[in-house]
Amino acid sequence: MKKILLPTDFSNNAWNALFTSLKLYTDVACHFYLLNAHEPNFANLMGNKGKQRLGFIYDSMEAYSNQELDKMLDYLKKNHKNSKHSFEKISRTDDLVSAITEMVLKKDVEMIIMGTQGATGAKEVFMGSNTVKAIKAIRNRPVIAVPENYDFKALKNIVFPTDFMRPYERFELKPLVELASLWTTKILVFQVGQEFLMNDIQIANRELLSERLEEIAHDFFDVEFKTGVVDAIGQFAKEQDADMVSLVHYEHTFMEKLIREPVVKKVAFHSKVPFLVLPELS
Repeated sequence: MKKILLPTDFSNNAWNALFTSLKLYTDVACHFYLLNAHEPNFANLMGNKGKQRLGFIYDSMEAYSNQELDKMLDYLKKNHKNSKHSFEKISRTDDLVSAITEMVLKKDVEMIIMGTQGATGAKEVFMGSNTVKAIKAIRNRPVIAVPENYDFKALKNIVFPTDFMRPYERFELKPLVELASLWTTKILVFQVGQEFLMNDIQIANRELLSERLEEIAHDFFDVEFKTGVVDAIGQFAKEQDADMVSLVHYEHTFMEKLIREPVVKKVAFHSKVPFLVLPELS
């Protein structure tokens, strides 16, 4: 049974991530952990009565957390009739990243799926700070970030950018290949650059990647970027009518540019598709 962690703050974004995950893994036996992490704003606890207030605030937040988690479970029991899916609530008085890290190990979680925040009054979608923090911190599990208001229909095309500077191991690509197999998806691999004369290492890595994806429909593309890597990825995803963008969490590559909050907030993906971050497990 696949174990999936769904962090939630009970917002519409979090609900949308939940619904997307249920659709993505419709035909897979899954146990979903609904995680709410909450911590008081200590700036508001200053003063002589701070300590007395602290206990009350903790108790109130814990009660609210469990109340809302119970509402989610009740909704799913009444409205989600997939016998392959089961659910469990987890309430933690902790910061989100610490809570996720703990649950990944304690529950042997295989996948994390989170919602993202939308830019008010704009079409662009950017990752909320919590999602960015989680992607930066959780390096040993795949993370899917689901954009606000994203309406999942099917997974037909997945965009996979690379510079072919690193080889991809089968276990690194496993979450991507699994999803592609489930949905008979085509993976669109493309090199972003200003010139496309590959060295021997890049050629070898491209051939290796093709072998890794041999059971999945895939094509290779060269995409020239003019204003930046992030723009090129977003534009290509839009042109190809992609349903998802995926990257491996390598350092010193595209990921660093994509998860810097100022860049993500400014440019983001102009296509409203989920973002699958594959862990670097080497």
